[in-house]
Amino acid sequence: MLWLAVKYLVTAAVVVAVSEVARRSDKLGALIAALPLVTVLVLVWLQVEGQSNEKIGNHAYYTFWYVLPTLPMFLAFPWLLQRLGFWLALGASVVLTVVVFLLFSVLLRRFGVELVA
Repeated sequence: MLWLAVKYLVTAAVVVAVSEVARRSDKLGALIAALPLVTVLVLVWLQVEGQSNEKIGNHAYYTFWYVLPTLPMFLAFPWLLQRLGFWLALGASVVLTVVVFLLFSVLLRRFGVELVA
């Protein structure tokens, strides 16, 4: 139980730190947010918890494929924000990401990569 609390505290601290940096500096906050901090934390947690190298490697492999369809959101959101306001832009960006992900998963299936079970 203590281990779970440590995981939550460290992970939450990383998210809070990134948001605080972003509040002060757009560029530095974006740079830090673009780093795969959550993925690195997950890889560390999996290793510390004794998961197999195969499991850890699969996590990194699938993370790569899941990140790619999220990238259009980062271009669409600022454009939509100026036209729709925050909440509608955020909602539209989420919908865009889901649509791009579904299309991307269909494309990758043709090459033997299964993202959706």
